[in-house]
Amino acid sequence: MPVATSVSAADITSIQIDALVLGLHEGGAELTGAALAVDAATTGAVRELLTGGDFAGRVGQDAVIYPRGALGARRVVLVGLGPLSRHGLESVRRAAARATSRAAELGARTVALSLDTFDVRGLARADLARAAVEGSLLASYRFESTRRRSQQAGRIDALTLVGTDADAAGEVEAGAARGAVIARAVWAARDLVNQPPNVANPLYLAEHARALAERTGLAVHVGDKAWATEQRMGAFLAVAQGTRNEPAFIVLEHNAGRADLPTIVLVGKGVTFDSGGLTLKARDGMVAMKSDMGGAAAVLGATQAIAELDLPVHLVSICPCVENMPDGAAYRPSDVIIASNGVSIEIHSTDAEGRMALADALVYAARYAPDAVVDIATLTGASITALGEGVSSSLFASDEAVAAQLVAASDTSGERVWRMPLFDEYRDTIDAKVAADLKNSGGAKGGVGTAAVFLQAFTDFPWAHIDMAGMALIDAARKKPYLTPGAPGYGVRLLVEFVMKRLI
Repeated sequence: MPVATSVSAADITSIQIDALVLGLHEGGAELTGAALAVDAATTGAVRELLTGGDFAGRVGQDAVIYPRGALGARRVVLVGLGPLSRHGLESVRRAAARATSRAAELGARTVALSLDTFDVRGLARADLARAAVEGSLLASYRFESTRRRSQQAGRIDALTLVGTDADAAGEVEAGAARGAVIARAVWAARDLVNQPPNVANPLYLAEHARALAERTGLAVHVGDKAWATEQRMGAFLAVAQGTRNEPAFIVLEHNAGRADLPTIVLVGKGVTFDSGGLTLKARDGMVAMKSDMGGAAAVLGATQAIAELDLPVHLVSICPCVENMPDGAAYRPSDVIIASNGVSIEIHSTDAEGRMALADALVYAARYAPDAVVDIATLTGASITALGEGVSSSLFASDEAVAAQLVAASDTSGERVWRMPLFDEYRDTIDAKVAADLKNSGGAKGGVGTAAVFLQAFTDFPWAHIDMAGMALIDAARKKPYLTPGAPGYGVRLLVEFVMKRLI
């Protein structure tokens, strides 16, 4: 059930709520505003925590005050924002998530967050509200689909941003509404990745896309095996040869036919389970492979948010969805496959399947004459080796403006990317010498770069590739309390922010 969000100008000391959240900086100045009002009403309880050393405002720190009728709130949760010099949207997001989670642990179902106590000089009120709502709602996510035992405990029902100046109320309401839309889209992406692979096969993703289109007015097309054969998508279809589950080539459009708007294409890898094919993965390496469609989940989630926000862009979202399994019909090492643009590919690893599906998707993207194309995929273990699991995605780009906007979107959203090079030497490693134009693998060394230049060979437009391997599943929240075990929904906020920055 979604968390209800609202904005209120009610007096901070009288609002009737299960928990009131105040943010306090580390080493901050004398209490002011809402914090001072709460301290006065509770006869110095806030100041006592600070002076007694029980609470210092450090990142990750929280404390609880029970006002015993001195306030309308049953409890007050103080949360540390860290030093003012390091404060920004991401620290707002994390602090709001921690405070909301702490309140929910204590049994609170309704939470009010004093937005003024989270304020940062120079930060737009809409952005501040959006970050606070995103953090709070993302921390409240629970996966319910296949569990008999409910996980509603530790989750709030309603969030109110309170204490806003009348002059800023419109900005705060707009920011809060945008944050709620984006958080719901992340929830949807998390649900897709968390589903087991015997549920979330390619046709399941196709049905999700159709339902999304019906709700939001998107145009939708789902190409089946026969359609992909007509399109000569040999690379995409090769991956599907060894599975009983039919492939699905999903295309969604927001503002279809609007030639007056910029065209952005998002492409998400949708390998719903990756056994490695005949190049079979080891047992332990296969366990997390339900998440190999994390790129498609990110694109579908971002598309949902962009449609609900009705952003002025012609958005085309392409998700080549397929399962990679080994049987007697599976494609083999040494096979030569012809992609839809006529490029021949010699197979060196059937476990390098994502780039095969993406190759035909990128060729398909060209028909829209896009201003920018971004693909996102759990593509290579080499990206995890380079940047660490759950730390950052690798970013490759043929266009400097697209790269800069993605880096800026990463800074705003808190979903990290790190720019990597497209060296000519990487291309040398995938040049096939005898039977084909390209090899689909250049080997383990430099694998993240060789995969990127393989994809680049199928582009003739401003393009970027995000290798999100290691970002699709997590075991714990680590330093980001708005993440929950399982799928973090990585990429949704990054892609939405990228599209918004393209429109500025």
